[in-house]
Amino acid sequence: MSVLEVKNIKKSFGKTEVLKGISFSLEKGEVLAVLGSSGGGKTTLLRCLNFLEFADSGTISVNSEVIYDGAAKTQNDAEIRKKRLHFGLVFQSFNLFPQYNVLKNVSLAPTLLKIDSPEAIEELARSLIDRVGLSDKIDNYPCELSGGQQQRVAIARALALKPDILCFDEPTSALDPELTGEVLKVIKNLKSNDSTMIVVTHEMEFAKNVADKIIFMADGLIEEMGTPDEVFNHPKSEKTKAFLCKSLESF
Repeated sequence: MSVLEVKNIKKSFGKTEVLKGISFSLEKGEVLAVLGSSGGGKTTLLRCLNFLEFADSGTISVNSEVIYDGAAKTQNDAEIRKKRLHFGLVFQSFNLFPQYNVLKNVSLAPTLLKIDSPEAIEELARSLIDRVGLSDKIDNYPCELSGGQQQRVAIARALALKPDILCFDEPTSALDPELTGEVLKVIKNLKSNDSTMIVVTHEMEFAKNVADKIIFMADGLIEEMGTPDEVFNHPKSEKTKAFLCKSLESF
C-alpha cells in the first residue's frame, strides 16, 4: 500500500503554469530524489504537498486517505493545519528560531500542539537531537552553530512532529561544501530507520546512492521517473540526458 499518492497536481501563478500534471506514489520507507533545473517546479511541488501553496487541481492521498482535492476547496484552517502534520519540511535556509536554544527549537512545535505530555516531548526532542549528532550542542543557540549543525537541528525539528513523509528542499544548497557531507550523512541514516522521504537535491551522487526512486522534472512536468540505475544509466528523455550530462560534468 502506498503511503503517498499524488495524482495530476496542477498549479499556476497567474498565467504561468508551474505544475502541469504531476503524478507519483511512494511506499513506506522509500526515498524519492527530485532532480531538475531551477524553475522546473520542484519547490512548488513540495510547497503544495505541505499546504504552503494549494494546488489548483489534482489529489493528494496519505495512507489511502484523500487529504487534498483541488476540486473541493472548502477546507478550513484547522483542517489544513491537521493535514499538514502528515508532512515535515526541511527548508534550504534552516529557519530556526534565533531566540531559542537547540532543545527549545526542536520541542516547540510539539509543545504548542500538545501532541504529548511535556516530559514525553522533551524526551523525544533529546533523542532526536542525539540522532542527528548534536547532544553536545543541546543548550546552544543557532548563532553558535555552523550551517551544517543548524540544518541538522532543522531535521530534528521536522521529525519531532512524527510526519508520515519528510520533505527536504535542497537541504545542502546554503552550505559550504565541507558541511554538505554531514547533512547528507544524517539524511542517509534516516533511511535506515525506515523514514519515507522526498529530497529535492542537486547532489547527484547522493541521489544515485541513497534514493530508491528518481524523478526528473522539467517545465512543470515529470520528464523521467525510475530507479537510480534507470534514470542515471539508461535515461530515455533527451532533456534528462542533457541535464545529467551538464550536472555530472560540473560534479
